[in-house]
Amino acid sequence: MKIVVAIATTGRPEIVGACLERFSRLTRQPDRLLAIGAAPEDAPKALRGAEFYLARARGLPIQRNLALDLVASDAEIVVFIDDDYVPAPGFVEGIERLFAENPDVVAASGVLIADGVNRKGLSFDQADKLVSAYALNQPLMLADATGAYGCNMAFRLSAAPHLRFDENLPLYAWLEDTDFSAQYARIGRVVRTNHFTGVHLGVTSGRTSGLRLGYSQIANPLYLVRKGTVAPRFALNLALRNMIANLVKSPRPEPNVDRFGRLRGNLIALVDMLRGRSHPLRALDL
Repeated sequence: MKIVVAIATTGRPEIVGACLERFSRLTRQPDRLLAIGAAPEDAPKALRGAEFYLARARGLPIQRNLALDLVASDAEIVVFIDDDYVPAPGFVEGIERLFAENPDVVAASGVLIADGVNRKGLSFDQADKLVSAYALNQPLMLADATGAYGCNMAFRLSAAPHLRFDENLPLYAWLEDTDFSAQYARIGRVVRTNHFTGVHLGVTSGRTSGLRLGYSQIANPLYLVRKGTVAPRFALNLALRNMIANLVKSPRPEPNVDRFGRLRGNLIALVDMLRGRSHPLRALDL
């Protein structure tokens, strides 16, 4: 089974370089390891067996679509991970086993040993210790899911060889993983599993501005409701939860989180919605 791992990266050459180095420690190497940047300075100093390509512009969907174009006729499974993700030793081996033993599965997210997004960030040293200490003492778990989590998700390419990420979702592309995997869910089974695991560091450098992200937190769910890939209730709950969090935490925000900028973006998106001109690409004008 030919498995390709693709990593979209922007503005974090040291981070993605350290991520690529961790792949040399796996029990089974991916058949290809791709790093997709948006500018020459995104390239890590050492590729360590990976291939580096430049997308035509910055944006998670654009960069991931280039990876799909590069491997569409040359791989059975494509795996997307964030550039600050540290895979456990059996990462690729587990993906191969999952898709070989479950032909009805078309997409999957791996269980996270830890997610730095919820811990104010993790270091590579912390992640290395966590993946080394992680022992799978319980039976393998396979649970049906409505979508995949973009920091580590795998897809059976033969199920939807021409499907691409929606480039109307710009930059960090809030909910692009939900949109993409929802379309796979119409074809086959989408699961969450501990067949493959890892640690997401949650590095904050290189991310979209708070203002733009805040706009996307409102505009993107509305766009996907219209598109039909998310349910209205899901979109409403998510938008409200994020807006309330931004409002409550703006006076005393977490380190490296622009809560006030996000709140401003939320409000601009709401005004655009009322005026009938809300669209994800409007974030680029902010």
